[in-house]
Formats: sequence, structure tokens, C-alpha cells
Amino acid sequence: MRLPLLDAPTSTDDVELVFDADHYRRIVTGGILNAKICVDIATADFKAMLIPQAGGRRAISIVQALRKLADRGVEIRLLHAGTPSSAALIQLRRALPANLVIRRCPRLHAKCVIIDTRSMYLGSANLTGAGLGAKSDGRRNIEWGIWTESSPLIDAVMEQFNTLWEGRRCKTCRRKDICPVPLEEPRL
Repeated sequence: MRLPLLDAPTSTDDVELVFDADHYRRIVTGGILNAKICVDIATADFKAMLIPQAGGRRAISIVQALRKLADRGVEIRLLHAGTPSSAALIQLRRALPANLVIRRCPRLHAKCVIIDTRSMYLGSANLTGAGLGAKSDGRRNIEWGIWTESSPLIDAVMEQFNTLWEGRRCKTCRRKDICPVPLEEPRL
């Protein structure tokens, strides 16, 4: 019988284990919202997750948060697999800032968030409230991932991200039946 390691380390010098509600703290509030230069996101599912605001102000959606970042000059690339939730689409239709570019690859199942090419989340969580821990304890998904500042690991994931973003995998893709327009932009 295998017993759980109760005092197992959750981090090393360059990698931290992120699980459950820690996703929200590490990826959203400590990562995305603090970006200065760029944010690259790969997610299978994209919903208008709500982000609580300080001082009891009304929560804003992740779309509004990304818009604020883009308006400050942060370049954002969002690569996702499916159609965004209807709430996210409604908000995106209002205006897509020049610094926020969204592309769709139906085969994408990878999840990562890279902040300023210096820190990265790589794991199971989608860009949704249930995935990133914004939901209550009994409603959020059980998610695991890593947060790292390891340049070699970030560079390797960025290479994979850029390969998809630039459409270099489209030429050999055998799923054109579900993606007739390679790397389609959302029809807003």
C-alpha cells in the first residue's frame, strides 16, 4: 500500500507546485494582472472568469482585465481551442484592443500562461473560473501544475507556443475537417 507524503516539498529553487485555489493567487493575481510587457496564454477553454476587486468593488471579468493590460501596452496573445463562452464573446465584441490578439486551434489541449517571458504556469488548468480556482472550494476543478522562472523550460514552451501561433503545424495537420481556416481569429 502506498502512503501519501504529508510533508512533500511543493517547490524547489526554480519550480513551484501549484494546485487547486493556489492557481488563482499564482497565475491570475500574481501573474497575469502584474504583467508589464507581454502575456502568452494557451488554453483549451476560455470563459469570462470573474476577478474580485479590492475594496469591495464589483468583480471584473478576465476579458476586462486583459483589455486593461492591453490598453497599458501589454501585448497579449491568447491561443485557445474552442469557442469562448457567450459572456466572453459579448465582451470581446465590444472592442478588441490592438494589443490583444486571439487565435483558435481546435486541436490545442495544452495549458500555459507565460508572463513577460520570465515566469510561467504549465499545467492542467484552463482559463476559466473553475480551472484557475476563482470558484469556491467545492466547485472548482482539481488542477495541478507548475510555476517556474526556469529560462530553459520557458524557452522550450515558448518555442512550442510560437510554432502553433505562427501556423507551422497547420501544414501537416490532418484535422482540417474541424479547422477549415488555419488559426482562425474569432468572428466578432
